[in-house]
Amino acid sequence: MLRRTGMIGIALYCLVPFYWMVVSSFRRTADMYDKTPVPVPWSVESYQAVFEEGVGFGRSLVNSLIVAGVTTAVTLLVGTLAAYALARLTFRFKNLILALIIAVSMFPGALLIVPLLKLFTAIGWINTYQAMIAPSMSFALPLTVWNLTTFFRQLPFELEQAAMIDGCTPFTAFRRVMLPLAAPGIFTTAILAFIATWNEFIIAVTMINDPATQTATVRIAQFTGAAKYDTPFGTQMAAGVLVTIPLVLLVLFFQRRIVTGLTAGALK
Repeated sequence: MLRRTGMIGIALYCLVPFYWMVVSSFRRTADMYDKTPVPVPWSVESYQAVFEEGVGFGRSLVNSLIVAGVTTAVTLLVGTLAAYALARLTFRFKNLILALIIAVSMFPGALLIVPLLKLFTAIGWINTYQAMIAPSMSFALPLTVWNLTTFFRQLPFELEQAAMIDGCTPFTAFRRVMLPLAAPGIFTTAILAFIATWNEFIIAVTMINDPATQTATVRIAQFTGAAKYDTPFGTQMAAGVLVTIPLVLLVLFFQRRIVTGLTAGALK
């Protein structure tokens, strides 16, 4: 009973803010400060305002998808190969290299903004997708390498040896035998990397000032109201719902694979 109560409490703690955001997005502007649990009356004016001509929110969603998708794909490609090498190959300072990879992710993102801004300005990367993709990879790649290194270490090495005895090259054994077995861990890591990149804000708002290249999180922060100092809470809530829904659907649709990847290797 105590465990169930705790689980319900955690669920409510996580879901109530999202519920209130959804409710606020369906209120009229004049009713924005109402405290009723449901909008009275219901209104979609905030959603209409999000997609008004000149707002550019639809384009920002596409930009977020491009940045998150490319970051996730490249991170998985590089991270999977690096993790496999760290898990299977024997060489000096292997553990030190893995520790350095993890140490990179410990630096606060705010500390890297100024040097990255100077570097990207010098090479002409400001207002480009790569100015968001490269820094996002620096945070997603250590997580990918760490997770998949642990995952590959738990897979039996005898399977690779059997495949090579049957005529497979080491790379063919990796591609045809190990990758399918590691699919749950790879898939879970991909979801985590995609979510982290999709929600990224500080790098995107610093490197991009062209509305045509801005991501959804930056565009939401730059919404303006009818007056100069008017904060469009309803429009921001509606945009927040639209940005969150793809992530919620992604997790709900692939929840079994995610749980499998997170728990794989926990029991033998």
